[in-house]
Amino acid sequence: MKDISYGGKLNLKGTICAGFQHKVSEIVEMITHFETRGTLLGDGERNTIKLFNLDELTVNVKSFKRPNLINRIAYRYFRKSKAERSYTYANTLLEKGIGTPQPIAYFENRDLLGLKDSYYVSEHLDYDLTYRELVHQPDYPDHETILRAFTAFTWKLHQHQVLFKDHSPGNTLIVEQNGQYQFYLVDLNRMIFKPLSFEERIQNFARLTPKKEMVAVMSDEYAKLTGEPFEKIFGLMWDLTSKFQEKYHRKVRLKQKYLFWRRRP
Repeated sequence: MKDISYGGKLNLKGTICAGFQHKVSEIVEMITHFETRGTLLGDGERNTIKLFNLDELTVNVKSFKRPNLINRIAYRYFRKSKAERSYTYANTLLEKGIGTPQPIAYFENRDLLGLKDSYYVSEHLDYDLTYRELVHQPDYPDHETILRAFTAFTWKLHQHQVLFKDHSPGNTLIVEQNGQYQFYLVDLNRMIFKPLSFEERIQNFARLTPKKEMVAVMSDEYAKLTGEPFEKIFGLMWDLTSKFQEKYHRKVRLKQKYLFWRRRP
């Protein structure tokens, strides 16, 4: 890895991995012209992701939402930025043999007050589906096989002492290769690396699906992998899932009631 500082249009500081150090100027160019270049991926409502060409490679650049004043100071002087955490955690996952798009670099744009912007750069991964398709398309080909493979992937995370706090439907990319399914984590800035209790492991499934039949399949597969009784796992997983869904929908109702003025005409 190589630490870099770059003046110019933005006051950039960051790190670039060894395999891309000869491309520093091209990658910095992507950051400095992020607003006007690149191809937008998604709606860009919260964080903004754009795709850029780097020779024959497609590069994914994620610009995190500008933090509020307190967090600007915190990320500048006391805490690691979301971009730095994403880069560091991606490398940790790869060291553990867990899939994630290849990290390339991260950059922070700072001033004396604090962090203004931060960017995470990785190789762009073409994928076939996410967990979300399994929720919304119950007749998706190989549905149960993929769901069981995803559960085994989550068990692998837990065995490697990885608690992915944003383990939600859109944050695992799924690639099919010759009838086998490979899984890649994205949106990496909220992770904890530590031994996990049984309840922490099961809690990690709570945000994935409101469908009881999918929870039953995941519970069955996790029981086979851990040797714990199905009834014990399913009872806890469904209870935690139900509590999350209740909390989520309550939050949605409150937003609709009190933030009506934000609605678009």
